[in-house]
Amino acid sequence: MDGLRDHPLRAALNAEVHSRPFASLQAPERISHLALLSGERGAERDRRHVAALCERFAVAAPTAGDNHFMADFGPFRLKWERHTEFSTYTFFQNGAFDPAAFSGFAVDLVPRDWVIGLPGDLLVGVHLDLLDHKMPLPDAAALARLFGHDNIVGSLVSGGSAEVWMDFTVQDDGFARIMLRDISLHPRQAGRLVQRFLEIETYRIMALLAFPAAKRHGGVLAATGERLTGITGRMTEIEGMGEERALLDELTAFSSEIEDVAAATNYRFGAASAYYALVRRRVEELREQRVEGMQTIGEFIDRRLAPAMRTCEAVSERLEVLSRRVARASELLRTRVDIQLEAQNRDLLQSMDRRARVQLRLQETVEGLSVAAITYYLASLVGYLAKAAKATGLPLDADIATGVSIPVIALLVWAAVRRLRRIVSRENAAGGKT
Repeated sequence: MDGLRDHPLRAALNAEVHSRPFASLQAPERISHLALLSGERGAERDRRHVAALCERFAVAAPTAGDNHFMADFGPFRLKWERHTEFSTYTFFQNGAFDPAAFSGFAVDLVPRDWVIGLPGDLLVGVHLDLLDHKMPLPDAAALARLFGHDNIVGSLVSGGSAEVWMDFTVQDDGFARIMLRDISLHPRQAGRLVQRFLEIETYRIMALLAFPAAKRHGGVLAATGERLTGITGRMTEIEGMGEERALLDELTAFSSEIEDVAAATNYRFGAASAYYALVRRRVEELREQRVEGMQTIGEFIDRRLAPAMRTCEAVSERLEVLSRRVARASELLRTRVDIQLEAQNRDLLQSMDRRARVQLRLQETVEGLSVAAITYYLASLVGYLAKAAKATGLPLDADIATGVSIPVIALLVWAAVRRLRRIVSRENAAGGKT
């Protein structure tokens, strides 16, 4: 609208929902799908590899920052998608083919050296045949011959618009097989449905990446929990401060071990949970209808993938519980150590208070003796002065003068000592505040 200023990100945000369009497919079609784990920093390398293929076929390459690319290379079409830690390459070949044999795949039309040079490690390889509705419906024996066994899942999908068969098994050539028979699909609908099946297989494997880590760390965490129980049990038996500090050091080392495991698995477990949620969402979107005598895809996922994901969730929860238990045990032990330290500090302060009182009494005693000594000394001087005055002819009794001077001198000396002590106390107090 005229006069309104667009947000700087409006166009980019609006384009995001259209950034990964589905392919438009018309049966019969052969699709080969690859997913390679190249790491979170592998996007640019994957993009350059796609650009190299474009250069060979004189096709416009993806631009910097693109995470999705579709192009027609003549003999085949390519759809490349970059995800957080992996890239997918889907090749399409339209035209008639023999539905009775899994051979002559779309990926075979791609230069072999380029395929072999794909960055990353191969995690998923799928060959999907999209059959025309005119092709004869394969029976159980034909399916068993095509897949090499009879452990196949299948169902009607998209409200009965298509029928699918798959086995979730990697064949000798490194690819899984999916056969999809178009009954009444529109080209865009066929593209969305094919994409869902490829995503189910891709996200299923990505989710399972966490399962080996869950098995590897599950037993370790069980033993770790027993060790922690033993440590917390010893907390009620320790007596000395040295034992408490040793136990606290042990808990600190224990916490470090748990944090190391958490750092190594948190991302993988979190990613597995997200991928598993995507798999379940894609299965729901299939809108499956049972084919008599066959297990549905949803049932297969629930029976085979769900237990592995529950194992990952259990290990992740156990790791979190152990971390909280260690934190609580450490807090309790630190509280106990703090209480012991407070008790020691209290005893120390009481001892210092007793010593201060003793010192005060000694100081008062010394002050009394000092007053007496100074009084005696000064009174002696007064006596000597009186005797000297008498010797000069003054009518003065030295003994009386000395006796009269003693209380006066004592009072003056005592007042001087008290004044001096107050001055020193104020100076000490001022020094303590600074």
